[in-house]
Amino acid sequence: MTESANNGETAFAATAAPRPTTENPWGVTHDPSVLGPTQRPKPTFPEPPPVGDHGPARVVAMCNQKGGVGKTTTTINLGAALAEYGRKVLLVDFDPQGALSVGLGINPLQLDLTVYNLLMERSVEVEDVLLKTNVDGMDLIPSNIDLSAAEVQLVSEVAREQMLYRVLRPVLNDYDVVLIDCQPSLGLLTVNALTASDGVVVPLECEFFALRGVALLMDTISKVQERLNEKLEIEGLLATMYDSRTLHAREVLARVVEAFGDKVFHTVINRTVRFPDATVAGEPITRFDPSSGGANAYRELAKEVLARWPVRGLAE
Repeated sequence: MTESANNGETAFAATAAPRPTTENPWGVTHDPSVLGPTQRPKPTFPEPPPVGDHGPARVVAMCNQKGGVGKTTTTINLGAALAEYGRKVLLVDFDPQGALSVGLGINPLQLDLTVYNLLMERSVEVEDVLLKTNVDGMDLIPSNIDLSAAEVQLVSEVAREQMLYRVLRPVLNDYDVVLIDCQPSLGLLTVNALTASDGVVVPLECEFFALRGVALLMDTISKVQERLNEKLEIEGLLATMYDSRTLHAREVLARVVEAFGDKVFHTVINRTVRFPDATVAGEPITRFDPSSGGANAYRELAKEVLARWPVRGLAE
């Protein structure tokens, strides 16, 4: 028999053989023959089990010093998807622009109390600032332009990097997840968010300039780990605004995976006009267009982050 015939039999056997799967202790199934957008074997994440008791919360900062990469969109929609899976979620708008508040249908200019008052006035407690959202199980601590003054005023405070953790600590046992939407900078407010957090999610737009600041961000995270918060870890890098039709987006995503490996989420958020439409409506995309690709992507991200996190508080 010729060598080419042997090669043909081998190829046929490889095709005909059942696809192997591997499982890890968290119930995530990998099919090595199916590649996802990141060009890695695409896992199948299990449906999150219900929780019995809520808390203590895992605190996660959405952080990237570059603006317009999807931090606020991810905070809103990941929070809403986690709430759909029965988790009690608190969103913290920690950006003076107040985009998170606006994205949930709240006018920041009409607020009497915000996260600024919570930080700077000892008489103000979380319950005084807390707002219910239109998503069951998801609450909000809002922000507005007043927060821009806090960065200057906090400089003279004792333990200024721990102010946000101090004010959030009383309610951590009431929630399963706290998501902090950081401003696009690496200043004192962002350091506060990192100090208060268990983990960091880095939304990263799939374009070249978004890559340039990642090294500086990683350096800042490393310094906070060493000096202020030893438990802080990088949850993952999330590719956003991805368009698989463009070579540039595919090359950028490939470089991110090459540099950070398993720290890159398998879930990728595609570019779609439904996200800005949902923002204008003041709703998460999971409510605005529940069957859309964007809504399903954030549900998949919610399953992925829950699979990565330590298991706690599951219902018996």
